[in-house]
Amino acid sequence: MLKYKLKLKDIKLDDFRVYLFALFKGILPKKKIKNIEDLTLFIQKKSAWVSQVTLYNYLKTRMGTKWVLHFDDEVFLGSINKAKWNIYAISLQDLTFYSLSYLNVFHNYQDIDKANEIYDEILTEETKNGMPKEIIVLAKEKFIERLKKIDWSTYYKSWPFNESALTLYKWAPIAEELKTLDRKIVLNSMILKWDNIKDEFAKLIKI
Repeated sequence: MLKYKLKLKDIKLDDFRVYLFALFKGILPKKKIKNIEDLTLFIQKKSAWVSQVTLYNYLKTRMGTKWVLHFDDEVFLGSINKAKWNIYAISLQDLTFYSLSYLNVFHNYQDIDKANEIYDEILTEETKNGMPKEIIVLAKEKFIERLKKIDWSTYYKSWPFNESALTLYKWAPIAEELKTLDRKIVLNSMILKWDNIKDEFAKLIKI
């Protein structure tokens, strides 16, 4: 089991900015995806948004309006921090695979080897933001395992975001007996968020 010495700074203000301003993201200007750098930034930003918003929404729904009062509890904070990074790591995988699969099928993009480069670059950058090295190591191992089995011609339409939805369900710091009742709602909440990202992606790659 991974263990961290948690400090309040681990729950970053940026996390809550993402959550609090999520409803207004539609009015923000959208930058077209024209190269691999743009794609990498899109994958990073949208994966962070989906993972954080779905996690915090679920916590808020289950714990009520006083959920922020639990932030005085270091054990609870540790659980949120661990959940946040684990969900984000798999969200990055799903969106990386989806994006390249979609580009391969609909835009004849052949440089599929970029998948590993994109994922590695994002995780390396996240070490500066406090992403635990233990999670990065395990995430890279899982990424390589999934990469070996992927079918680029079908991934984009074969439940491409199922892994991150299941990861949200697994890591959300909610009592297991409650999560069992919430399973369908939790999974659907993330899939619906990803549907929005899929629509946005399709628009941003158009010339």
